[in-house]
Amino acid sequence: MAFGTQDDADDVMNEINMTPLVDVMLVLLIIFIITVPVMKHSVNVDLPRATNQPENIKPETVRLSVAADGKYYWNGSQVSDEELQSRLQAEGAKQPQPDLHIQGDKEVRYERVAQAMASAQRAGVRKIGFVTDPQ
Repeated sequence: MAFGTQDDADDVMNEINMTPLVDVMLVLLIIFIITVPVMKHSVNVDLPRATNQPENIKPETVRLSVAADGKYYWNGSQVSDEELQSRLQAEGAKQPQPDLHIQGDKEVRYERVAQAMASAQRAGVRKIGFVTDPQ
């Protein structure tokens, strides 16, 4: 054995030896194959049967419009502030509650729309939406 010369055995390996990795994976596979049936303890439960039918009750939609001069229109007919509050109270007590769609004119003061929303909230109306014009 001479110093300073390199053998073929001293060369650096450029490839990973896959044999130990494959052996470990096969052992793990065998362990999982054996343990899965052991872990599968099931308890039989007699669950009740129920029918699933969709609910066909659709709430009505109430359209509240606020004109440019600040007047309220309930589904197209003009209402006063006091009458608006009483109608909102009646709609808030219904089950299921109707959807309230508020449509404000672009020239109306926001205060009038906010008053309508506050009245709806005091009346207990939970479903409030806004109708806008895309143009």
